[in-house]
This record gives sequence, C-alpha cells and structure tokens, in this order.
Amino acid sequence: MKLPPLPHLPQDADGPVFAAPWQAQAFAMALSLHERGLFTWPEWAEALAKRIARAQAAGDADLGDTYYVHWLGALEDIVAAKSVTSQEELARYQHGWEHAAERTPHGQPIELTPDDLH
Repeated sequence: MKLPPLPHLPQDADGPVFAAPWQAQAFAMALSLHERGLFTWPEWAEALAKRIARAQAAGDADLGDTYYVHWLGALEDIVAAKSVTSQEELARYQHGWEHAAERTPHGQPIELTPDDLH
C-alpha cells in the first residue's frame, strides 16, 4: 500500500529509517491500525501534525530526533479518541513497562508481567 508522504518523516532512498527498534514498531502499529480501518491517512496526518505543533510550541527544536516520540504520542491520541482504549489504560501500560524495565538487568529482554501493571 502506497501512502501519501508525511512531512519530516526520517527516510532514505529505501523508505523510513529508524534509530531504535521501538520506532519501527510504533511505525508498524500505526500502519496496521490504518490498514484495519481504525483511521484514515488524513486523520493520522492531522493527529501527528497536532502532536508536532504542540511540541514545537513547547520548545521542541525539531531536529528530527523526537519525531517518533511524536509519532507514538499521536498513536496514543488517536486510539484514545477512537475509544479503542483510554488515556488511563495507556498510562497504566506505560508505567508497567517502566517498572518492568527498572527490574530488568541491562542487556536482558524486558518482559511485562501482570504484576507490572498494578
């Protein structure tokens, strides 16, 4: 599926580029949810543009290093707006992943357990 280009998308001649695996995963989640019909591409572009504009208004220097942070934030915004989940549930999982990361030795895979979500 060929999607319209997004402003500021980090890419090279082969397509989008990612500095970390989580960026590719966030990118893939947005594409998958779009392909499943959760939102249109113009809705997605608007959500991402709003996130970037808010960050710039708050002082983000827009050097490209925060692009996927905004991508992930826009993804959270749009799934909450579409009632797929709530901001509270997203926060619960964010805190759970943070807890799981804190207890995981460096270099080991992070595993989320039910105890992390309390």
